[in-house]
Amino acid sequence: MHGVTGRAYSQPIQVDAARPARSTLALLGRYRGRVGAALVAFVVKDTPLWLMPVLTASIIDTVVRGGPVSRLFVLVAIAAVALAQNYPTHWLFIRLYSKAVRQIGMDLRNALTDQLQRLSIGYHSRSSSSVVQNKVVRDVENLENMFLQVGHPLVSSIIVLTGALVMTAVNIPAFLPVYALTVPIAVLLRRFLRRRSQSLNERFRHDTERFASAVGEMASLIPITRAHGLETVAQDRVATVADRLKTSGYTLDVMNGRFQALSWVAMQLLAIGCIALAAFCAITGFLPITAGQVVLVSSYFAMLTGNVTNLLMLAPLVAKGLESTRSVAEVLQEPDLEFNEGKREVGAVQGRLTLQDVTQRFLEDEPPALDHVDLEIPAGRAVAFVGPSGSGKSTMLNTLVGFIRPTDGVVLLDGVEMEELDLRTFRTRVSIVPQEPVLFEGSIRDNVAYGMGDVDEARLRRALDGANALDFVQELPQGLETIVGERGARLSGGQRQRLAIARALIRDPRVLLLDEATSALDPESERLVRDALQRLMRGRTTLIVAHRLSTVRAADEIVVLDHGRVAERGTHDELLAAGGRYARMHDLQTAG
Repeated sequence: MHGVTGRAYSQPIQVDAARPARSTLALLGRYRGRVGAALVAFVVKDTPLWLMPVLTASIIDTVVRGGPVSRLFVLVAIAAVALAQNYPTHWLFIRLYSKAVRQIGMDLRNALTDQLQRLSIGYHSRSSSSVVQNKVVRDVENLENMFLQVGHPLVSSIIVLTGALVMTAVNIPAFLPVYALTVPIAVLLRRFLRRRSQSLNERFRHDTERFASAVGEMASLIPITRAHGLETVAQDRVATVADRLKTSGYTLDVMNGRFQALSWVAMQLLAIGCIALAAFCAITGFLPITAGQVVLVSSYFAMLTGNVTNLLMLAPLVAKGLESTRSVAEVLQEPDLEFNEGKREVGAVQGRLTLQDVTQRFLEDEPPALDHVDLEIPAGRAVAFVGPSGSGKSTMLNTLVGFIRPTDGVVLLDGVEMEELDLRTFRTRVSIVPQEPVLFEGSIRDNVAYGMGDVDEARLRRALDGANALDFVQELPQGLETIVGERGARLSGGQRQRLAIARALIRDPRVLLLDEATSALDPESERLVRDALQRLMRGRTTLIVAHRLSTVRAADEIVVLDHGRVAERGTHDELLAAGGRYARMHDLQTAG
């Protein structure tokens, strides 16, 4: 098993995709004290289930014998007390058990969140955010529902079965073999379901994840879809996945329906057989059974078969919950982690970055994204990476800051191998200004000072001023408290980019990443952003990725990449004078 420990809980979460049932029970075992107390309350609560048939049989036999009346009063009083205690004990059971289940749900969500923060950038780049969200929200909810909806009938059935067997053994032991018939029948029915349940639930879960991914993709592409009048195409793409989800869901529903109907019919036939046998024994004298005992036997058996039927009806819910356990385990057992615990913390950062014979290969049968690269970036220098799509620019940035580990070779920070460092402490001194600035639903203040706690307003305003953002912020009706909307939807592209620069400035980073930071802006916004970037870059190691060569003229060095290799290096003027790849790219972009 693979344990994942988070800060919000004391014990590690233990899950194993190969053993979902054992993993699910282990989750309950995390709160065994609370669950045990809940079970005690449940046993007391359900006393009437096994006691009432005994009291009913005694009342009937008292009536048949003609008294005494005082015995009826005693029996009724016992029944009343047994029923009345159900309310407080049921409340206590729900309070204890539900709290344990909801705590398990919170533990799982915290563990998943913690694991997602530990997983490498490579994992996140190949995983759909919608699928990950589906695991954290839907799969954990499925597990909670399984615990809440299965726990009550499961414990109730165990209590009824135990009570029925004990009371039957005391009163009519000859009927115990008849009761025992429920066990093999239930086992056979469960085996019938298990054959196809796992594969169908797994197929339905994967189709649900594909649908979530398709919807997420559709939502992100809406501006492009609307701009090109492709609404019907987008609808058809999602409809195709939805149809597949409908088919797998329908197949699963039909299989579950057949199982539930078969379970109900089998148990009802068994119940009729039991009462017929008891009546036959009473009439013929084959066994010394009174009329009250016929009622007792039939009542217990009806309860027994009814509870077993209910349990079998819940089998599809259990199968769904176990599939969700597998789904959660896929994340918690994912080995592609960035290991930082126990490594050397980074103190002061100069910002000197070095690649020594670095190769970055994602798939064995594909060319490497970086191919035996040697590169030295002095502290405080601005280095730009240019080249055609697929040349390795983004991979270069991700490798230089340790987001992805090289397949071969060594990456050094200030002369120390990154493999020896706790990169989290390094990245507190790194800021990034991406092509699409990431803003969340909140105020301008919250977005600029994200993760920094209470920030002095003067410091906040200096950062905004340095990013050429203070003027437009002050013109907003609510100033710093203005809500930017989801992903900054209430701001223009240039305004969002300047807030991203302010977020970087306020952190005073030693290493700065600029990823197409001025693309897709109008000329005036680009001028303001470029001016702000020049201030941000001063005295900092700056790594720039750009397609538009006009944005990298001022870089101290330009590195031209081609198929993962360094093809050329030099300043803008030096590369133009060399007449190589850079010069040809420059001519193409400036032609006309």
